[in-house]
Amino acid sequence: MIKLKEMPPKEKYARVMDNMEFDEKFILPLMQKHLDDQVAAELKKTWQEGLKSIPEDASFEEKYEIAYSNWIWMARNAYSFTSEKMGEEGIKKFDRAEVEALKRKNASPALYLLGLIRAFSPGAAFIMTAKQMAYQLQWLTPFSVSEMNRERTVIDIPHCKILDYPETEDICFVGCQNTYPTWVAEQFKVKMDFERHGNSCQCTLTPLK
Repeated sequence: MIKLKEMPPKEKYARVMDNMEFDEKFILPLMQKHLDDQVAAELKKTWQEGLKSIPEDASFEEKYEIAYSNWIWMARNAYSFTSEKMGEEGIKKFDRAEVEALKRKNASPALYLLGLIRAFSPGAAFIMTAKQMAYQLQWLTPFSVSEMNRERTVIDIPHCKILDYPETEDICFVGCQNTYPTWVAEQFKVKMDFERHGNSCQCTLTPLK
């Protein structure tokens, strides 16, 4: 088992809140572009009606759990809403819009530097990317890393937190197994494969040539 730097509850909470803001910033404009302002307002109203308030005096562990359930609510309704209003083609547009939004969000001088490192040492660049991903994904679900080297990284998810919530298959199949792999391949030159068994999953990262 590979020892990972552990993400503290305060940061997990902050990342969930950041992802909720990220979702709102790309999903509502998507609705406005392909449908109209009224449809975007309808989705926003649906989101607001289901969001739980987060007590200021709660611990960061408690804040994280409430915020996480709010994020699930937003993501679940975004997928179902898109499917209902725009059909299968809408889901494809949603997927592509999220990939582009993720690429814009993660563009930085550090990414350029990573590209330079990759040109001279692909293995070192892959390890750097794998370590960063293994840290950043901790807000999403508990997991362990059973293997990490210059050829591949294996992430074992014994029980996915997302799937503890009802009606989250789209988040799994569209978000985790399609959007994220496309984004990671295009921006970080890493292949991301998932093998799901019920509520457990294994994610394997390998460098793209």
